[in-house]
Amino acid sequence: MSEQATLPDLIGMLTEAVQRQASDLHLHVGNRPLARVHGEIVELSGEPLTAETCYYLIYSYLTEAQRARCEEQKGLDFALDVPNLGRFRANAHYSRGALEAVFRHIPEQIPDLETLGHRASVAELCKREEGLILITGMTGAGTTTTLASMIQRISRTRSGVIVMIEDPIEYGFAPALSIIKQREVGPDVKSYSDGVQQALRQDPDVIVVGEMRDRETMQATLTAAETGHLVIGTLHTVDASGAVDRIVDIFPPEQQNQVLTQLSNSLVAVVSQRLLPRADGKSRVLATETMIANAAVRACIRDRKPHMILGMIEIGSHEGMNTLDESLALLVKNGQVTLEEALIHARDPERLQTTAVVPKKKGFFG
Repeated sequence: MSEQATLPDLIGMLTEAVQRQASDLHLHVGNRPLARVHGEIVELSGEPLTAETCYYLIYSYLTEAQRARCEEQKGLDFALDVPNLGRFRANAHYSRGALEAVFRHIPEQIPDLETLGHRASVAELCKREEGLILITGMTGAGTTTTLASMIQRISRTRSGVIVMIEDPIEYGFAPALSIIKQREVGPDVKSYSDGVQQALRQDPDVIVVGEMRDRETMQATLTAAETGHLVIGTLHTVDASGAVDRIVDIFPPEQQNQVLTQLSNSLVAVVSQRLLPRADGKSRVLATETMIANAAVRACIRDRKPHMILGMIEIGSHEGMNTLDESLALLVKNGQVTLEEALIHARDPERLQTTAVVPKKKGFFG
């Protein structure tokens, strides 16, 4: 098999995936090309992929340096630009000795926060000038898109310098009031933690951490947030209290009290999100939980009482907070999500069942 013979095949697969409004294309040995369409895995056209086919499809689009890194690390994150189709974030990895990959489509236009389904309180966070904002959710929850939308909002509304550390670079930003420096882990900077530390010497107003995935990055991020900069990062957790626990637990016990103090002093907000199938089955819709770090929340963090944070969110609606269950109830009432789907994700299904149902209007005789 020649590399040249395989080049059109990947483009064809990506094209079909985009045409079917898929978020991801999977190259998996033994299966036809697979795509995630509105949350469901579906088959695309074509023959089942062999290990050799997958290898050449992936390696045909890697540079020599990327191939070497993929072999050394047994995996690689990279980006792929396809003319007239768009940009894709890709991950190459080994499974049972065969090279496979996932390609995620990155829309050319960055949606506004309101278009994504965020509440006004998230847009208000873009006005903050210092502290730490966390965008959390599991893989595929749209955290990267929310992050890009916030940066777009900031860059269009105030003058400054925004330093972004990404792996890989995903969205492109149009020129606006702010300078945006996009640094990719690998080609531009050695690691996330190095990127954050170096950013402090680059006259930043905003520092963006694409993913807080290790202790060194989290420590550098906390330090940056304490120095008078706005720091926005993403984290793989399902809710606000989980974000606090995840950060603290990654440190050894003797450092955790210090980290709790840093976090309670610097944290501005946690926006947790997940994507649910829309009731009509044609797309997905955003459900969110927003925690604003007021005095009560900071005390819960400092005293390590994460179980009390949910209660603080429930009574903090006047400050822009909302729980996941409140978001789910609103989506059900608006007909965007079915009650059955919402109940799967609810913390308190019984309570949601009563709050999400719109009461029927009584007739003239009751």
